[in-house]
Amino acid sequence: MTVNLQSFPAGGMAVVLGASGGIGSALHAALSQSGQFETVLAISRRDNGFELTDEASIIRAAEQTAAIGYPVVLVILATGLLHDQSIQPEKSWRQLNADALARSFAINATGPALVAKHFLPLLPRQGKAVFAAISAKVGSIGDNNLGGWYGYRAAKAALNQLLHTAAIELSRTRPEAICLTLHPGTVATTLSAPFGSAAHPPTPPQAAAERLLGVIDGTSPADTGRLLDHTGLPLPW
Repeated sequence: MTVNLQSFPAGGMAVVLGASGGIGSALHAALSQSGQFETVLAISRRDNGFELTDEASIIRAAEQTAAIGYPVVLVILATGLLHDQSIQPEKSWRQLNADALARSFAINATGPALVAKHFLPLLPRQGKAVFAAISAKVGSIGDNNLGGWYGYRAAKAALNQLLHTAAIELSRTRPEAICLTLHPGTVATTLSAPFGSAAHPPTPPQAAAERLLGVIDGTSPADTGRLLDHTGLPLPW
């Protein structure tokens, strides 16, 4: 399946940050195949030395993007941390750890906010442009009926608030631009695949990427500041 993304002006540039990850690489491939953009730039630790916890590397990535010269009409931040060798989702408040919480916030909220700081100014002042960051349904406070996963939930809720606030500021100078967060569902990646189930089997990254791009293609300025799921429906804060 090829995503057309015809709601965007032809000839601009799309940027995927976190392009070496499961969703990021699938998004980069789908955007490249769409033929809608003059170029699709992949930014990642592996490709460019990009590091979410290092603002200097974010600045370099933004400068590299601006130097290419094409209008930046789509920026997707496909990064996140749920677990690794030292961090696991908390099942109880007894497992809360200050260092783990700080690291989750650094990668899931602070880093993305700094990416917005340096990439939102690159969006054109006229015409459709989108800045989208991968968030998570568990970041919705209104949808939290199970508890647990303290750090990840809180950091993604912070991300949603940070980009909602940025969307308000963005609309003052770029009224056709859209800044939002997206819930991709459970995807067969290192981050979320271990938490799939028979009732909610993980979606292959390619299918998830195509689905998210379809949502982005269907957005309008009325969607700016929202948290949308992979079907395009808004999720509660």
